[in-house]
Amino acid sequence: MTEIKIEGMTCQHCVKAVSEALSQVAGVSSVAAVDLETGVARVEGSPDSEALVTAVKNAGYQAKVLA
Repeated sequence: MTEIKIEGMTCQHCVKAVSEALSQVAGVSSVAAVDLETGVARVEGSPDSEALVTAVKNAGYQAKVLA
């Protein structure tokens, strides 16, 4: 499981946008959670970390991989 810190989410629409962006990344088998309160997303699979960050940034948010 990979955890990504997301900055800039303010509502459930943001959560949906981030979730959809992450689900499109090659190697992601599922988006386990995108938590609005903590700003942490969790994805399962073996995606490239930079691809995750890029997908979130392209959706309009800031991101960094935590684990």
